[in-house]
Amino acid sequence: MPSDVTARDRNIARARLQFLENEDPPPTIVPEGIRNSWRRSKYLGIGTDEVVVPYQPDYDRESRLVRAATPVLNRLEQALAGSDACVIVTDREGWVRDRRVGEERLSAHLDRVYLAPGFNYAEQFVGTNGIGVALEERRPHVVLGTEHFNERLQNVSCAAAPIRNSVTGRVEGAMNLTCWNGPSRTLMAALVQEAAGDIERVMYEFSSSHQRALLEAFQQVTHYGDRPVLCLGQDLVLANSAATARLTGDDHRLLHEAAAGTGHAPRTRKEVRLTGGATVLMRCRQVDSPAGTAGYLLELAFTDGPGDPARSRTGPRSSREERDATRPWPLPGLAGTDPAWNAVSRAVSRCARERTPLLLHGETGTGKSALVRAAHALTGAASAPVLLDAGAPRPAVTDAVSAPTPVNAGTPRPAADGEDLAAALRAAPAGPGRALVLRNVDAVAPGEAAAVARALDAAAARGTWIVGTLHGAAGVPEPLRRCFTEAAAVPALRHRLADLPALAGCLLRRVGAGVECAPEVLPLLRRHDWPGNVRQLGEVLTKAAAGRRTYRIELRDLPPSLHSPGSRSLSAWEASERDTLVQALLDADGNKLLAAQRLGISRTTIYRKMRAYGITLPARS
Repeated sequence: MPSDVTARDRNIARARLQFLENEDPPPTIVPEGIRNSWRRSKYLGIGTDEVVVPYQPDYDRESRLVRAATPVLNRLEQALAGSDACVIVTDREGWVRDRRVGEERLSAHLDRVYLAPGFNYAEQFVGTNGIGVALEERRPHVVLGTEHFNERLQNVSCAAAPIRNSVTGRVEGAMNLTCWNGPSRTLMAALVQEAAGDIERVMYEFSSSHQRALLEAFQQVTHYGDRPVLCLGQDLVLANSAATARLTGDDHRLLHEAAAGTGHAPRTRKEVRLTGGATVLMRCRQVDSPAGTAGYLLELAFTDGPGDPARSRTGPRSSREERDATRPWPLPGLAGTDPAWNAVSRAVSRCARERTPLLLHGETGTGKSALVRAAHALTGAASAPVLLDAGAPRPAVTDAVSAPTPVNAGTPRPAADGEDLAAALRAAPAGPGRALVLRNVDAVAPGEAAAVARALDAAAARGTWIVGTLHGAAGVPEPLRRCFTEAAAVPALRHRLADLPALAGCLLRRVGAGVECAPEVLPLLRRHDWPGNVRQLGEVLTKAAAGRRTYRIELRDLPPSLHSPGSRSLSAWEASERDTLVQALLDADGNKLLAAQRLGISRTTIYRKMRAYGITLPARS
């Protein structure tokens, strides 16, 4: 058997070299699945002598897939102790989520080729390998030694099988078994399929537990009354007739996304714009099961206007009311017509007008303080909101209201030494026409929460509009939650990219008259994730405008990081290499051959580095 295996490996290795040297298809000795994967790998320009894969250190270590795989991996880890084998679980996109190795020598080898948690082993990055082929073709696959496209992987053999959701049939990830080349590798396919099946059964048990919890919650709420109720789980949707008549499958998705961002604070309500243009007021509660979070229970009220559920009982809206509900809701100094942005703008404006205490959450830089300033100004108030930060309590009273900025809300004025947060809140100006904004509400220490809540309630009792802002709605101390009647979410910039041209224009008008973006700049801006949101966009455009060579911002004026929207963090050396490569490509007007010649490297290396760093530039040649 060993001699037969060795002979086969030599034949496969020769066939692979022949395939790499010309366009002839590999001979029939190569399995069809391997031939197809080689073709895809060659087309993608995958390297054959170096493993270059993206890295994502932050991921959900409590996901349903990981939790279902853990007991199976624990059992296999004990069985494989001391052996030359390891087991690996990836998600559906090829990101390695867990790995258990039997011996140190194999573990060290896998570390050298980055087959470790946090790295991605999809076929598009590594070429032919068990994980990549199994996910690409959605079926079990074995890749033996020299069948790997990359030479650095040819010391091992691997078998992988998709892990499917037993309810939906969707592929959730892959189970992989890797070992040194040898006779035992022929048993790998059966072992890995059995392990994948075990994980699928655990996931099914989770689903059953989740479904029972969702059904019980749904029955409790729908036992009395006929208001629209929706229960949303990962694999289950429950709706009563009142909800079914008004919602579509796309509406379910929108409501699920909105529910996931509420934080489930008591009395939290949120407006959601549905696909047909209607607005629904949603009250959300998280449903838990013994297996973890099962989903969300939503009580709905279809409204004719922001925060006005009573109108839904007066009959259907007129066509004029429908049009009014879909129109943009402009606020002074802000830009955007995205439905989610319109919804939160309307909600914040209504709360400012009605003096409703509001908990406003969203990522850093989304414009939470700017929304409050603009809505407060819209009420005709003569004074600006008072801004305090719970993380570093320093009251800041702004000047008379002017056009608010969507980027930041100014620099707070330092408080007196020894002044605590509750005292700062009590000392802030209060009364009708005043607004008090407490930033980072979740940073309030538990011991201070009761005193801070009393100070907020006292300010509200005097007619002050109370607003709390934070990154996410979860984590607010219980006494403080009761201070806020409503909650609203400010969408991240990556979720409202249709507003990017208007935002860019608004931000550039602050830089100077006549500054604009070249046509090819906006598509590049849309491809960026913008983790710093509108604030980051403003900083990038301001810097680009300051360094521009013409009357408008062009591609070469943007920072190199925008040309490389990769997800993994780069070391200082990698960032420097990426920036040098981007600049060479820009100077060569996108000509890869010319850029390679100027850098003294091959064009193949240019393509490989562009793929590794995710560099995207308009092709000019």
